[in-house]
Amino acid sequence: MTRQATRILVTSALPYANGYIHLGHLAGAYLPADMYVRYQRLKGRDVLFLCGSDEHGVAITVSAEQEKTTPTAIIDRYHPDNEEAFRRFGMSFDTYSRTSRPYHHATAREFFAAFHRAGILREKEERQLYCPKDSMFLADRYVEGTCPVCKYDKARGDQCEQCGSWLNQVDVIDPRCKLCGATPEVRLTSHWYFPLGRYQARLQEYIAERDRRDGWRETVKRYCDSWFREGLQDRAVTRDLSWGVPVPVEGYGHKVIYVWFDAVLGYITAGREWARDRGTPEAWKAYWQDDATKYVAFIGKDNVVFHCIVFPAMLMAWNDHQADQYVLPENVPANEFLNLEGAKFSKSRGWGIDLRDFLRFFPADYVRFALASTLPETKDSDFSLKDFQSRINNELADIVGNFVNRTLAFTARSFDGVVPDRGPLNARDREMLLLLQQAPTRIGEMYESYHFRDALTETVAVARAANKYFNDSEPWKTVRSDRPACATTIAISLQTVRSLSILFRPVLPSIASGMARQIGDTEEAVAWDTAGDQPLPAGRALPTPEILVSKIEDQAIEKMMSELSLTSPSAAPAPMPEGLISIDDFKKIALRIATVVSAEAVPKSEKLLRLIVSIGGEERQVLAGIAKHYSPEQLVGKQVVVVANLQPAKLMGQESRGMLLAANADDGTLKIITVEGPIASGAVVR
Repeated sequence: MTRQATRILVTSALPYANGYIHLGHLAGAYLPADMYVRYQRLKGRDVLFLCGSDEHGVAITVSAEQEKTTPTAIIDRYHPDNEEAFRRFGMSFDTYSRTSRPYHHATAREFFAAFHRAGILREKEERQLYCPKDSMFLADRYVEGTCPVCKYDKARGDQCEQCGSWLNQVDVIDPRCKLCGATPEVRLTSHWYFPLGRYQARLQEYIAERDRRDGWRETVKRYCDSWFREGLQDRAVTRDLSWGVPVPVEGYGHKVIYVWFDAVLGYITAGREWARDRGTPEAWKAYWQDDATKYVAFIGKDNVVFHCIVFPAMLMAWNDHQADQYVLPENVPANEFLNLEGAKFSKSRGWGIDLRDFLRFFPADYVRFALASTLPETKDSDFSLKDFQSRINNELADIVGNFVNRTLAFTARSFDGVVPDRGPLNARDREMLLLLQQAPTRIGEMYESYHFRDALTETVAVARAANKYFNDSEPWKTVRSDRPACATTIAISLQTVRSLSILFRPVLPSIASGMARQIGDTEEAVAWDTAGDQPLPAGRALPTPEILVSKIEDQAIEKMMSELSLTSPSAAPAPMPEGLISIDDFKKIALRIATVVSAEAVPKSEKLLRLIVSIGGEERQVLAGIAKHYSPEQLVGKQVVVVANLQPAKLMGQESRGMLLAANADDGTLKIITVEGPIASGAVVR
């Protein structure tokens, strides 16, 4: 049974400030949270929505070293860009904080010092990898090697991206230093540990109790159960780094607080900053330290352990020894992963679309609608440009936009833009009004239970029913034969536009505001519970209708792909691990030997080369995104492998008829697949 509350605290996972927000991030922790928050505010509930940048940890220092700059330069580049991208996307954060600020350092040091004074933390001498060449202990992400569980050869020192196992760096097989590639040695060092295992029984009961009250997702519970079955172990809360929050313990000034400990406390800092900035420095306590508050934490599945196990345990430890009692998450509705064109978003492999880039070409509400339609709530889902275009054209434009436009245009044309009086109701009218009356409760229950994709589906269904009502009522006929009946149809249709302007607001804030504006409603009049039964007043003069949703033409998709130098969908890096295909599927792919006849750079593109290749006597133009790895002169005369039966694609305004096979090398470069020859051009690759 979902717990109701008048005060709600909502957090979204803090993104690392070492890269740009992409569509996969949005589908995980951000769009669902914003939909939930907007719905709750429409219900009149007191909501505080917090987020910010996670700016400590090895991910930041690794990025800085790769770019030959400083961690501060990295975070100062990405934080403002991501904050602006979130704003343009419509995220309704009350504050967007930063963990590098001194204000947050004070929060993290306060918790660490309190745990240290209470004797919660344990000091341990441990074995850690040390790089003699760089003269430093290696933090976990400075270590790369083979996973001892699944044998993936690019596992990090703290976690294997392939199988998800949480690793101890000294257990990694054939470890190497990511800074210099040298083989590290094992040395002894001291660190403070948080006794996570001590809280396991309480955590299991906490999750079971919150699940009974608020209905946790099965996938989240399974993740937690897998950790509990393994048995929770002590977790280091300090590390050998210079970038981070300094440890507030004498003799540990050369170490910093582990990012997993400090990052989750960023939510508390954000609340404190929000209160301070509005001139009410104690106001944050009503949300963080009052049992009447319902706290919901939105994350992606890769953060389940930190938000369902680690952070609650930290809050339990604080509450055991302090007078100020923090609330624990009521629910953690983690989403699975969103893939792009069948492959996982990957910064290292250069596969993904950043939000800031997408918004250069399409309105934010278009992106919100398409992502909300395919949220990975219970399993991984896929985002494709073809599906994006189809959803906007066939659903948002043809169903939602079409109904609003035809209703308003008919009112302007046949009733001089004035809301007509509603006359006697027939069965069809009553059925439509009943649907409107029930919609807020039915859709609201889906928001309350974190079924956001279903909430959008049901909202679109209202617009679909409205189109059917309009068609079946045939106002273009009754306007001449039975004007009172026509007036009733239009009055009810205008009432439906008002309902849709409210019901769509969690997903489409801009378009929904446009609907309200076109029927003369003010923003102050918008409330969820009024969406069911509130006709427009007869006699209201309406503004001139305007188009709210335009269809996406093929050229718009091609323009984006061209300017962003996106390859065709089939060129996406394969998901890991690869799915199985049948021999019949493989036989559909025509792999052929081709000889590169000529090569040249594509104007205005940093990535593309224009190749003319000979395949069995036929010459074709192929565009390949390898300009950063090969000069044109290096390719002429080479024999390469191409997919010869790939559907032609347009890139930078030029047609590409085929695709070169290439692989990502360990050093990050792209290597085309060549053959030992000579082999006849056009020969079949089996």
